[in-house]
Amino acid sequence: MLKTPLNKLHHDHGGKMVEYAGWEMPISYGSVQQEHTQVRTSGGMFDVSHMGRLKITGRHARRLLGRVCSRRISDMQAGQCRYGLVCNEQGGVKDDVLVYRMDDTEFLMVVNAANREKIVEHLNQVVAAEELVVKMDDQTTKTAMVAIQGPKVMDLVSRVSSEVPTLKRYRFTVKNLLIAKLLVSRTGYTGEDGVEVILPASIVDMALKLLLKDVDLDAEQSEMKLIGLGARDTLRLEAGMPLYGHELGEDINALSCGVDFAIAMDKDQGDMPEPFIGQEALRKTQAEGGPARTLAAFVVDGKRTPRQGMTVKADGKEIGIITSGCMSPTLGVPIAMGIIDKAVNVPGTKVAIDTGKLDLEAEVRANPLYKKPKA
Repeated sequence: MLKTPLNKLHHDHGGKMVEYAGWEMPISYGSVQQEHTQVRTSGGMFDVSHMGRLKITGRHARRLLGRVCSRRISDMQAGQCRYGLVCNEQGGVKDDVLVYRMDDTEFLMVVNAANREKIVEHLNQVVAAEELVVKMDDQTTKTAMVAIQGPKVMDLVSRVSSEVPTLKRYRFTVKNLLIAKLLVSRTGYTGEDGVEVILPASIVDMALKLLLKDVDLDAEQSEMKLIGLGARDTLRLEAGMPLYGHELGEDINALSCGVDFAIAMDKDQGDMPEPFIGQEALRKTQAEGGPARTLAAFVVDGKRTPRQGMTVKADGKEIGIITSGCMSPTLGVPIAMGIIDKAVNVPGTKVAIDTGKLDLEAEVRANPLYKKPKA
Protein backbone atom coordinates (compact mmCIF):
# COMPACT_ATOMS: atom_id res chain seq x y z
CA MET A 1 0.00 0.00 0.00
CA LEU A 2 1.04 3.57 -0.62
CA LYS A 3 1.63 5.69 2.47
CA THR A 4 0.96 9.41 2.79
CA PRO A 5 3.52 11.85 4.25
CA LEU A 6 1.37 11.91 7.42
CA ASN A 7 1.48 8.14 7.93
CA LYS A 8 3.67 8.31 11.05
CA LEU A 9 1.36 10.95 12.55
CA HIS A 10 -1.60 8.59 12.19
CA HIS A 11 0.22 5.73 13.90
CA ASP A 12 1.56 7.98 16.65
CA HIS A 13 -1.97 9.11 17.50
CA GLY A 14 -3.58 5.66 17.43
CA GLY A 15 -5.16 5.74 14.00
CA LYS A 16 -7.03 2.60 12.99
CA MET A 17 -5.46 2.01 9.59
CA VAL A 18 -7.21 0.42 6.61
CA GLU A 19 -6.58 0.03 2.89
CA TYR A 20 -8.43 2.64 0.80
CA ALA A 21 -7.90 3.01 -2.94
CA GLY A 22 -4.43 1.52 -2.62
CA TRP A 23 -3.40 3.74 0.32
CA GLU A 24 -2.98 3.03 4.03
CA MET A 25 -5.40 5.50 5.60
CA PRO A 26 -6.95 6.08 9.05
CA ILE A 27 -10.61 5.11 9.25
CA SER A 28 -10.75 6.62 12.75
CA TYR A 29 -8.71 7.35 15.87
CA GLY A 30 -11.46 6.26 18.25
CA SER A 31 -15.18 6.96 17.95
CA VAL A 32 -16.44 7.98 14.50
CA GLN A 33 -19.40 9.71 16.15
CA GLN A 34 -17.14 11.77 18.42
CA GLU A 35 -14.90 12.72 15.50
CA HIS A 36 -17.97 13.76 13.50
CA THR A 37 -19.23 15.93 16.38
CA GLN A 38 -15.75 17.45 16.79
CA VAL A 39 -15.90 18.77 13.23
CA ARG A 40 -19.47 20.04 13.56
CA THR A 41 -18.75 21.90 16.81
CA SER A 42 -15.08 22.87 16.70
CA GLY A 43 -12.44 21.67 14.23
CA GLY A 44 -10.90 18.59 12.70
CA MET A 45 -7.91 17.81 10.51
CA PHE A 46 -8.10 15.20 7.75
CA ASP A 47 -5.25 13.69 5.79
CA VAL A 48 -6.50 13.70 2.19
CA SER A 49 -3.10 13.15 0.60
CA HIS A 50 -4.47 10.07 -1.17
CA MET A 51 -6.39 12.38 -3.52
CA GLY A 52 -4.69 12.79 -6.90
CA ARG A 53 -3.04 16.14 -7.68
CA LEU A 54 -2.28 16.77 -11.36
CA LYS A 55 -0.41 19.90 -12.43
CA ILE A 56 -1.33 20.82 -16.00
CA THR A 57 0.70 23.45 -17.83
CA GLY A 58 1.32 24.63 -21.36
CA ARG A 59 -0.21 26.61 -24.20
CA HIS A 60 -3.28 24.36 -24.40
CA ALA A 61 -3.76 23.65 -20.66
CA ARG A 62 -6.95 25.70 -20.49
CA ARG A 63 -8.26 24.14 -23.70
CA LEU A 64 -7.66 20.62 -22.36
CA LEU A 65 -9.51 21.29 -19.12
CA GLY A 66 -12.33 23.01 -20.96
CA ARG A 67 -12.70 19.90 -23.10
CA VAL A 68 -12.83 17.40 -20.25
CA CYS A 69 -14.59 19.40 -17.50
CA SER A 70 -18.30 20.11 -17.24
CA ARG A 71 -17.64 23.60 -15.83
CA ARG A 72 -16.51 26.57 -17.88
CA ILE A 73 -12.75 27.07 -17.50
CA SER A 74 -12.14 30.07 -19.78
CA ASP A 75 -13.76 32.60 -17.43
CA MET A 76 -12.04 31.38 -14.27
CA GLN A 77 -9.89 33.98 -12.56
CA ALA A 78 -6.41 33.40 -11.18
CA GLY A 79 -6.81 32.20 -7.60
CA GLN A 80 -10.19 30.60 -8.27
CA CYS A 81 -11.13 26.93 -8.06
CA ARG A 82 -14.21 25.18 -9.41
CA TYR A 83 -15.88 21.87 -8.71
CA GLY A 84 -16.87 19.97 -11.84
CA LEU A 85 -17.34 16.59 -13.47
CA VAL A 86 -15.30 14.65 -15.99
CA CYS A 87 -17.81 12.78 -18.14
CA ASN A 88 -17.66 9.96 -20.65
CA GLU A 89 -19.23 10.17 -24.11
CA GLN A 90 -22.50 8.69 -22.79
CA GLY A 91 -22.90 11.39 -20.13
CA GLY A 92 -21.80 9.18 -17.26
CA VAL A 93 -19.29 10.43 -14.70
CA LYS A 94 -15.65 9.38 -14.84
CA ASP A 95 -14.87 11.46 -11.75
CA ASP A 96 -15.71 14.64 -9.90
CA VAL A 97 -12.79 17.03 -9.65
CA LEU A 98 -11.63 20.38 -8.34
CA VAL A 99 -9.80 22.64 -10.81
CA TYR A 100 -7.48 25.43 -9.59
CA ARG A 101 -6.39 28.20 -11.96
CA MET A 102 -3.00 29.80 -11.35
CA ASP A 103 -2.87 31.63 -14.71
CA ASP A 104 -3.72 31.09 -18.38
CA THR A 105 -1.18 28.30 -18.79
CA GLU A 106 -1.02 26.69 -15.34
CA PHE A 107 -3.75 24.72 -13.58
CA LEU A 108 -4.09 22.07 -10.90
CA MET A 109 -6.70 19.32 -10.93
CA VAL A 110 -7.54 17.34 -7.78
CA VAL A 111 -9.14 13.95 -8.50
CA ASN A 112 -10.35 11.01 -6.45
CA ALA A 113 -7.71 8.51 -5.35
CA ALA A 114 -9.44 5.55 -6.97
CA ASN A 115 -9.66 7.36 -10.32
CA ARG A 116 -6.24 8.99 -10.56
CA GLU A 117 -4.71 6.56 -13.07
CA LYS A 118 -7.93 6.47 -15.11
CA ILE A 119 -8.10 10.28 -15.33
CA VAL A 120 -4.42 10.57 -16.24
CA GLU A 121 -4.99 8.10 -19.08
CA HIS A 122 -8.14 9.94 -20.18
CA LEU A 123 -6.34 13.30 -20.27
CA ASN A 124 -3.45 11.81 -22.23
CA GLN A 125 -5.89 10.36 -24.77
CA VAL A 126 -7.54 13.75 -25.28
CA VAL A 127 -4.14 15.46 -25.60
CA ALA A 128 -3.09 12.96 -28.27
CA ALA A 129 -6.40 12.97 -30.16
CA GLU A 130 -6.61 16.77 -30.33
CA GLU A 131 -2.85 17.39 -30.69
CA LEU A 132 -2.63 19.68 -27.69
CA VAL A 133 0.57 21.21 -26.34
CA VAL A 134 0.34 20.33 -22.66
CA LYS A 135 2.61 19.04 -19.91
CA MET A 136 1.07 16.99 -17.12
CA ASP A 137 2.88 16.37 -13.84
CA ASP A 138 1.31 13.92 -11.39
CA GLN A 139 2.36 15.48 -8.08
CA THR A 140 0.39 13.11 -5.84
CA THR A 141 3.31 11.30 -4.24
CA LYS A 142 5.48 14.43 -4.05
CA THR A 143 2.97 16.47 -2.07
CA ALA A 144 0.59 16.20 0.85
CA MET A 145 -2.96 17.49 1.17
CA VAL A 146 -4.67 18.30 4.46
CA ALA A 147 -8.26 19.42 5.06
CA ILE A 148 -8.98 21.48 8.17
CA GLN A 149 -12.71 21.82 8.75
CA GLY A 150 -15.08 23.15 11.39
CA PRO A 151 -16.69 26.34 12.76
CA LYS A 152 -13.60 27.33 14.80
CA VAL A 153 -11.03 26.62 12.10
CA MET A 154 -10.71 30.19 10.84
CA ASP A 155 -9.92 31.40 14.34
CA LEU A 156 -7.05 28.91 14.42
CA VAL A 157 -5.85 29.82 10.93
CA SER A 158 -5.93 33.54 11.77
CA ARG A 159 -3.09 32.96 14.25
CA VAL A 160 -0.71 32.23 11.40
CA SER A 161 -2.30 34.15 8.48
CA SER A 162 -4.37 37.29 8.16
CA GLU A 163 -5.03 36.69 4.45
CA VAL A 164 -6.48 33.16 4.45
CA PRO A 165 -9.54 33.95 6.63
CA THR A 166 -10.51 36.68 4.14
CA LEU A 167 -10.66 34.26 1.19
CA LYS A 168 -14.06 33.73 -0.38
CA ARG A 169 -15.39 30.22 -0.91
CA TYR A 170 -13.68 28.44 -3.80
CA ARG A 171 -10.75 30.85 -3.81
CA PHE A 172 -7.14 30.04 -3.01
CA THR A 173 -3.84 31.69 -2.29
CA VAL A 174 -0.24 30.52 -2.51
CA LYS A 175 1.86 31.20 0.61
CA ASN A 176 5.61 30.95 1.10
CA LEU A 177 7.04 28.87 3.93
CA LEU A 178 10.81 29.26 3.86
CA ILE A 179 11.76 28.01 0.39
CA ALA A 180 8.52 26.06 -0.19
CA LYS A 181 5.07 27.10 -1.37
CA LEU A 182 1.73 26.10 0.14
CA LEU A 183 -1.56 26.30 -1.73
CA VAL A 184 -4.44 27.11 0.65
CA SER A 185 -8.03 27.02 -0.61
CA ARG A 186 -11.36 27.81 1.06
CA THR A 187 -12.84 24.45 0.15
CA GLY A 188 -13.94 21.25 1.87
CA TYR A 189 -16.11 18.15 1.87
CA THR A 190 -17.90 18.32 5.21
CA GLY A 191 -20.56 21.03 4.99
CA GLU A 192 -18.51 23.18 7.39
CA ASP A 193 -16.22 26.14 6.82
CA GLY A 194 -12.53 25.44 6.47
CA VAL A 195 -9.52 25.16 4.22
CA GLU A 196 -7.59 22.56 2.27
CA VAL A 197 -3.81 22.85 2.08
CA ILE A 198 -1.51 21.35 -0.56
CA LEU A 199 2.19 21.41 0.28
CA PRO A 200 5.45 19.61 -0.52
CA ALA A 201 5.77 16.30 1.32
CA SER A 202 9.19 17.34 2.63
CA ILE A 203 7.84 20.18 4.81
CA VAL A 204 4.68 18.58 6.21
CA ASP A 205 6.01 18.18 9.74
CA MET A 206 7.29 21.76 9.92
CA ALA A 207 4.08 23.23 8.48
CA LEU A 208 1.83 21.32 10.88
CA LYS A 209 3.93 22.37 13.87
CA LEU A 210 3.48 25.98 12.82
CA LEU A 211 -0.25 25.68 12.24
CA LEU A 212 -0.96 23.57 15.33
CA LYS A 213 1.23 25.54 17.71
CA ASP A 214 -0.30 25.33 21.22
CA VAL A 215 -2.87 22.75 20.01
CA ASP A 216 -2.99 19.35 21.75
CA LEU A 217 -4.49 16.92 19.23
CA ASP A 218 -5.01 14.29 21.94
CA ALA A 219 -6.65 16.50 24.58
CA GLU A 220 -10.19 15.48 25.49
CA GLN A 221 -11.38 19.05 24.88
CA SER A 222 -9.29 20.27 21.97
CA GLU A 223 -10.17 22.88 19.36
CA MET A 224 -8.57 20.62 16.75
CA LYS A 225 -8.37 16.83 16.51
CA LEU A 226 -7.35 14.30 13.89
CA ILE A 227 -10.33 12.91 11.96
CA GLY A 228 -10.50 9.70 9.93
CA LEU A 229 -12.28 8.58 6.77
CA GLY A 230 -15.27 7.24 8.72
CA ALA A 231 -16.37 10.67 9.92
CA ARG A 232 -15.44 12.21 6.58
CA ASP A 233 -18.10 9.98 5.02
CA THR A 234 -20.85 10.71 7.58
CA LEU A 235 -20.14 14.44 7.37
CA ARG A 236 -20.39 14.57 3.58
CA LEU A 237 -23.55 12.43 3.62
CA GLU A 238 -25.32 14.79 6.03
CA ALA A 239 -24.22 17.69 3.81
CA GLY A 240 -25.63 16.00 0.68
CA MET A 241 -22.29 15.73 -1.11
CA PRO A 242 -21.96 12.89 -3.65
CA LEU A 243 -19.19 10.31 -3.52
CA TYR A 244 -17.73 8.56 -6.54
CA GLY A 245 -18.75 4.90 -6.62
CA HIS A 246 -21.97 5.74 -4.78
CA GLU A 247 -23.87 8.75 -6.16
CA LEU A 248 -21.46 9.21 -9.09
CA GLY A 249 -20.31 6.65 -11.63
CA GLU A 250 -19.68 5.91 -15.27
CA ASP A 251 -23.11 4.29 -15.60
CA ILE A 252 -24.96 7.09 -13.77
CA ASN A 253 -26.16 10.03 -15.88
CA ALA A 254 -24.48 13.23 -14.70
CA LEU A 255 -27.87 14.97 -14.56
CA SER A 256 -29.08 12.38 -12.02
CA CYS A 257 -26.40 13.13 -9.42
CA GLY A 258 -27.77 16.26 -7.78
CA VAL A 259 -24.93 18.50 -8.98
CA ASP A 260 -26.56 20.30 -11.91
CA PHE A 261 -24.78 23.50 -10.78
CA ALA A 262 -21.53 21.83 -11.87
CA ILE A 263 -22.72 21.18 -15.44
CA ALA A 264 -22.54 24.18 -17.79
CA MET A 265 -24.78 23.09 -20.64
CA ASP A 266 -24.05 26.32 -22.54
CA LYS A 267 -20.28 25.76 -22.61
CA ASP A 268 -20.28 25.35 -26.38
CA GLN A 269 -21.70 28.85 -26.83
CA GLY A 270 -20.31 32.39 -26.43
CA ASP A 271 -17.06 34.01 -27.50
CA MET A 272 -14.93 31.12 -26.20
CA PRO A 273 -16.87 27.90 -26.81
CA GLU A 274 -15.80 24.91 -24.71
CA PRO A 275 -17.91 21.88 -25.67
CA PHE A 276 -17.12 19.12 -23.18
CA ILE A 277 -17.02 15.39 -23.66
CA GLY A 278 -20.46 13.98 -22.84
CA GLN A 279 -22.28 17.26 -23.44
CA GLU A 280 -24.22 16.03 -26.45
CA ALA A 281 -25.47 13.00 -24.54
CA LEU A 282 -26.57 15.21 -21.64
CA ARG A 283 -28.27 17.66 -24.01
CA LYS A 284 -30.23 14.75 -25.47
CA THR A 285 -31.26 13.74 -21.94
CA GLN A 286 -32.43 17.30 -21.32
CA ALA A 287 -34.39 17.38 -24.57
CA GLU A 288 -36.18 14.19 -23.56
CA GLY A 289 -37.39 15.80 -20.33
CA GLY A 290 -34.40 15.12 -18.12
CA PRO A 291 -33.23 11.93 -16.44
CA ALA A 292 -35.86 9.45 -15.32
CA ARG A 293 -34.24 9.22 -11.88
CA THR A 294 -32.63 11.85 -9.67
CA LEU A 295 -30.77 12.01 -6.38
CA ALA A 296 -32.90 12.05 -3.22
CA ALA A 297 -32.24 12.27 0.52
CA PHE A 298 -34.08 10.18 3.11
CA VAL A 299 -34.69 10.16 6.83
CA VAL A 300 -35.45 6.66 8.12
CA ASP A 301 -37.73 5.58 10.96
CA GLY A 302 -36.19 3.33 13.60
CA LYS A 303 -32.53 2.60 14.25
CA ARG A 304 -31.46 0.44 11.32
CA THR A 305 -29.22 2.08 8.71
CA PRO A 306 -29.89 1.60 4.97
CA ARG A 307 -26.96 0.36 2.91
CA GLN A 308 -25.82 0.91 -0.65
CA GLY A 309 -27.66 -1.32 -3.10
CA MET A 310 -30.91 -1.66 -1.16
CA THR A 311 -34.07 -1.21 -3.21
CA VAL A 312 -36.38 1.76 -2.61
CA LYS A 313 -40.11 1.15 -3.06
CA ALA A 314 -43.29 3.22 -3.12
CA ASP A 315 -46.73 1.60 -2.99
CA GLY A 316 -45.00 -1.77 -3.37
CA LYS A 317 -43.30 -0.78 -6.62
CA GLU A 318 -39.52 -0.52 -7.06
CA ILE A 319 -38.62 3.14 -7.69
CA GLY A 320 -34.87 3.29 -7.15
CA ILE A 321 -31.83 2.29 -5.16
CA ILE A 322 -29.93 3.45 -2.07
CA THR A 323 -26.46 4.81 -2.85
CA SER A 324 -25.24 5.73 0.69
CA GLY A 325 -26.51 5.46 4.25
CA CYS A 326 -25.40 6.07 7.83
CA MET A 327 -26.61 6.83 11.32
CA SER A 328 -26.49 10.63 11.41
CA PRO A 329 -24.57 11.80 14.49
CA THR A 330 -25.97 15.31 14.09
CA LEU A 331 -29.63 14.42 13.48
CA GLY A 332 -29.67 11.30 15.65
CA VAL A 333 -31.54 9.20 13.06
CA PRO A 334 -30.57 6.95 10.14
CA ILE A 335 -30.23 8.86 6.87
CA ALA A 336 -29.52 7.92 3.29
CA MET A 337 -29.18 9.13 -0.27
CA GLY A 338 -30.42 7.29 -3.31
CA ILE A 339 -31.35 7.67 -6.94
CA ILE A 340 -35.11 7.29 -7.43
CA ASP A 341 -37.85 8.00 -9.97
CA LYS A 342 -38.07 11.75 -10.49
CA ALA A 343 -41.87 11.74 -10.13
CA VAL A 344 -41.70 10.61 -6.49
CA ASN A 345 -38.62 12.60 -5.55
CA VAL A 346 -40.70 15.12 -3.61
CA PRO A 347 -40.06 16.06 0.04
CA GLY A 348 -42.63 14.39 2.26
CA THR A 349 -43.09 11.31 0.06
CA LYS A 350 -43.24 8.11 2.10
CA VAL A 351 -41.11 5.22 0.81
CA ALA A 352 -39.93 1.81 1.94
CA ILE A 353 -36.35 0.58 1.82
CA ASP A 354 -36.02 -3.17 1.28
CA THR A 355 -33.25 -4.66 3.45
CA GLY A 356 -33.86 -8.15 2.13
CA LYS A 357 -35.57 -9.25 5.34
CA LEU A 358 -37.84 -6.35 6.17
CA ASP A 359 -38.80 -2.91 4.91
CA LEU A 360 -37.62 0.27 6.57
CA GLU A 361 -40.08 3.14 6.54
CA ALA A 362 -38.52 6.38 5.30
CA GLU A 363 -39.42 9.81 4.03
CA VAL A 364 -37.95 11.83 1.18
CA ARG A 365 -36.46 15.08 2.46
CA ALA A 366 -34.86 18.11 0.84
CA ASN A 367 -31.16 17.63 0.17
CA PRO A 368 -28.92 18.45 2.03
CA LEU A 369 -30.26 17.22 5.34
CA TYR A 370 -27.76 19.41 7.22
CA LYS A 371 -26.74 23.01 6.64
CA LYS A 372 -24.23 24.75 8.88
CA PRO A 373 -25.75 27.50 11.04
CA LYS A 374 -25.32 31.01 9.71
CA ALA A 375 -22.71 33.05 11.50
